[in-house]
Amino acid sequence: MSGAFYCVADERYFLGAVALVNSLRLHGHVEPVYILDCGLAPNQRELLATDAQLIDPPASEELHPWLLKTVAPLAHPAQAAVLIDTDMIATRSLAPLIERAAQGAVIAFENDTPRFVAAWGELLELGEARPGPYVSSGLVVAGGEVGASLLALMDERQRRVEIERSIFGTDEEGYAFRFPEQDVLNAILRTRIPPERQDALPNRLAPNPPFAGVRLADEVAVRCEYADGEAPYVLHHFHRKPWLEPVYHGLWSRLFARLLLGPDLAVRVDPEQVPLRMRSGPRARLARARVDVTDVFRRRVLGRSG
Repeated sequence: MSGAFYCVADERYFLGAVALVNSLRLHGHVEPVYILDCGLAPNQRELLATDAQLIDPPASEELHPWLLKTVAPLAHPAQAAVLIDTDMIATRSLAPLIERAAQGAVIAFENDTPRFVAAWGELLELGEARPGPYVSSGLVVAGGEVGASLLALMDERQRRVEIERSIFGTDEEGYAFRFPEQDVLNAILRTRIPPERQDALPNRLAPNPPFAGVRLADEVAVRCEYADGEAPYVLHHFHRKPWLEPVYHGLWSRLFARLLLGPDLAVRVDPEQVPLRMRSGPRARLARARVDVTDVFRRRVLGRSG
């Protein structure tokens, strides 16, 4: 196959997976979506299986879910593999990225914070690491032989990460792989992937909260844009998850709700499964108002980001 999407989900990330799949279909993607099931409930599996292919992780694997992103694309390869997190929603077609990667390239988006560890290459036995853009592992499009090489190296080298020292453990600030799969991805890009075979697109094309400068263009079509007309490919809510925590009902949450409750969706969920604040009606509006006031106070007065 020319292209396929791959993500990882468990019971808590079910709604994220639904919204992601629906956003891809609304933007015209017909490619298969493979979801590695790391703990979905039976009814959640049944719903997702109406449009996606569910895969069980190998019984022998005891890795952290964030280190299992390579399992599905290696088991079900495509000419261009799109690894995408379930806290992302597509806001335009990713077809140009898939076409570029299928020719033999790796495409990712710059992280909002730069990072480079010179010891990456030595620690992972990859050779000398050269400085370069630090990209997010949230959305990676890997194609051709170059992409296959990247996935194989990631699958093997990330097993050397000491997860207990990372942000998922004690969060040791000086640890070379503090951001496990993301640091391993960047280590490989900085050592084994030729510069001409990789593209690091600007962060504004896959922005994080607070999505500065991004405005809603069409809620029904799930499109947004900047003032200059440029449209991001995805919105990435990498921190607090709006469907799990009470977060201000802004751009991302509005589109997320549309992708769960709209009338034209590939995967349909019972509205009762959606947080009240994301639904319609007087009770939902009241719930939203309460959350919005609390979250604005938390961010502006207490200085806590979301």
